[in-house]
Amino acid sequence: MPQTTLRIAVRKFGPFESAVQRQFDAFRAVERMHDLDLQMDVLEVGPLDQALFAGRGLADGTYDLAFVVTDWLAAAVHGGLLLDLAPLLSRDPPPDFPGNWCSSLLKLQQVGEGTYALPYHDGPECLIYRSDLIDKPPATWDRFHALARNLTNEERYGTVIAAYPEGHNTVYDFCLHLWTRGGELLDPASGAPDLATPQAVAALDFYRTLAADASACWPDARGVDSIRAGNLFMSGKVAMMANWFGFAAMCQTLPDSQVRDKVSLAPLPAGAGGRSCSLNVYWTIGIAAGSRQPQLAYRFLRHMLRPEMDKLLTLGGAVGCRLSTWLDDEVNAVAPFFRLLPQLHENARSFPVDRRMPGLIHAIDDAVTAALTTAEPTESILRRADDRARRAWNGGAA
Repeated sequence: MPQTTLRIAVRKFGPFESAVQRQFDAFRAVERMHDLDLQMDVLEVGPLDQALFAGRGLADGTYDLAFVVTDWLAAAVHGGLLLDLAPLLSRDPPPDFPGNWCSSLLKLQQVGEGTYALPYHDGPECLIYRSDLIDKPPATWDRFHALARNLTNEERYGTVIAAYPEGHNTVYDFCLHLWTRGGELLDPASGAPDLATPQAVAALDFYRTLAADASACWPDARGVDSIRAGNLFMSGKVAMMANWFGFAAMCQTLPDSQVRDKVSLAPLPAGAGGRSCSLNVYWTIGIAAGSRQPQLAYRFLRHMLRPEMDKLLTLGGAVGCRLSTWLDDEVNAVAPFFRLLPQLHENARSFPVDRRMPGLIHAIDDAVTAALTTAEPTESILRRADDRARRAWNGGAA
C-alpha cells in the first residue's frame, strides 16, 4: 500500500515540535492509518513567512497545513492561500467548538463569512518575573527600568529585550510601549497610520534607552528573539521580562528549567498618561489552499484541537487555547498562573485584520532598527516612518 504523507510547516519552537509529533502519533493510532506519515518542516519566523508566501508553499501543494500567526491572516486570505474552514466546521466541528474558546481567540481568523484557520497556541504579552527576587512587580516602565538596574549583578541581568530583526518582536514591543502610554497606531479620525505623536516618541525613546543600558539589560538585543529571551529567563540569566505568556508556561513546565516554581506573572507596566494592556497575537493552524488532501488535513487539525490534545500541548511547554485547559486542575497544579489567562485577555489588544498592515509593520520595524543602531533623533526617525507608513497605507510604495 502506498504511503500517504501529511506535510505541515511549523514555527521553530521545541514544545510545538514535540506536541505536533505526539498529536500526529495519536491521530494515526485513532484513525488506524498505519501507512500515514508526517513531514514536518520546522522553520524560524522569517523563513516560515518566506516559505508560505513568497515561496508559495500554501498554494503549490508543498504543505497541507501550516502555522500562521494572526498578523499574516489578512494577507493570506487576500491572496487565496488558505482554505475556508467554515463549511467543514459547520459539518464536523472540534468538540465543544466554539463555546470552549474565549471570544478574542475566534475573531482574527474570521474574514467576512469565512474562517481561515483555528487557534493553536495562545499567550498574551505580560510581565514575567522571578518571584524569589521580586516581591512587588513594577507598575510603571520607569520603575521597571530602575528595578532592572538593581537586579543586575555578576550572575544575571535585570531584563532582556527581544529585538531580533524579523518584523515581529520589535513591532510588538513598540506597540505595547505606545499603547501603555495612551498612544494609538492609527489616527482615530482619519484611520491612517499616526507614528509621529508624543506618545510614540516617548515609547521609542524608552525602548532604545533600555536596550542600550548595559547596567540593566542583556546586551546585543538585536541578537535575541522572543524564544532566546525565554530561554535566558529559564536559565536564570535574567530576572524579569515583557514576553509572551507561553514562555512562563515553558519555564514552569520544562524539566531542565532553572527557575521552576519561581515564575510569576503580572500585567505589563504603564507609562505616563496610559494604563496597562496586553497584546493578543496567537498562532493558528490553517489548511493550505493548495493541499491535495484537505479532508485528511482537516481531520488532523480537528484532532489537534481535542481537549486531551490541547492539554498535551500545554503540559509540554506551550499554551493551548481551550478554556477547559486554562482552568484544568492538573495544568494549574503545574503552573498556577494559567487561571489568569481569561483576565489577561480582557485587557488584550489586537492589530487590525487589514491587508495593508504589512506596510505599517515594515515601517515600524525599520524605525526601531534605526533607533537601536544609529544616533539619529527619535523624532526624525518617527517622522520618516510615519511618512512611509502613510504612503504604504494609501497604496503607494513603502
